[in-house]
Amino acid sequence: MIYIGVTGWGDHDSLYPDKIAPRDKLKEYGANFPIVEVDSAFYAIQPKRNVEKWVRDTPEGFKFIVKAYQGMTGHQRGQIPFENRQEMFDAFKDSLLPYQEAGKLAMVLFQFPPWFDCTKENVEYLRMCKQEMDIFPSALEFRNNTWFNSQYYEKTLRFMEDEGWIHSICDEPQAGEGSVPIILHATNKDATVVRFHGRNVHGWKKPSSGNWREVRYLYRYNSREMEEWAERLLALEQQSKDIFVLFNNNSGGDAADNAKEMLDILGIEYEGLAPRQMDLF
Repeated sequence: MIYIGVTGWGDHDSLYPDKIAPRDKLKEYGANFPIVEVDSAFYAIQPKRNVEKWVRDTPEGFKFIVKAYQGMTGHQRGQIPFENRQEMFDAFKDSLLPYQEAGKLAMVLFQFPPWFDCTKENVEYLRMCKQEMDIFPSALEFRNNTWFNSQYYEKTLRFMEDEGWIHSICDEPQAGEGSVPIILHATNKDATVVRFHGRNVHGWKKPSSGNWREVRYLYRYNSREMEEWAERLLALEQQSKDIFVLFNNNSGGDAADNAKEMLDILGIEYEGLAPRQMDLF
């Protein structure tokens, strides 16, 4: 099955009535898509009360892809607000329990930074992460292309298969060592995630400090690109039982529109979405 959604639910204005309250956006989001990425978990480990509300606000078959906390993936700048690494991982895993208990956790997404290159030390860290996550399905996304150069390409994919990592396949700007090519290879028979980051090479290389998100992901996929990807998604479905597709290029309102377009191209109509809230406003 191919599941399509976007990253976060706070943006994507085209999905919501003008006067919708922020607290009600997820309910309306669930009337449009069956999955979402929880990117807020990257910036801070979320309190259980938040997660419990999100679980309540979504229909029974809805799934969350939870982004790993930045201290776990080496993005953190400054001191991590935990006594040690074990405490950090334990706190994050505890925050996942409401998703898991409700049957709504699709996976945890470990996205590593551009400076996380293919070294023995980093391979060992990935092994540790997978062992820590244990019962939680986890996806792995690289931003450094040494993992997929000619020397390590086969070894990287074999390592991911052996360790049980779900492959996070990316469509992103090809901007040198700090980006990875499209690798259409599933490493887990149960799930694969595909993330669309846009193709804004200039914004990817030099995001401004004040509005990096608006610049970095500003891109609308055209019809030809979408048709090409529809064929790829159908091919990936032959490798994994479920394909989770997330559009991240949300700064110009493009992500939700591109996600809707992909649904139309593939002819997908989901059952069990939330009822629309439009008539309440």
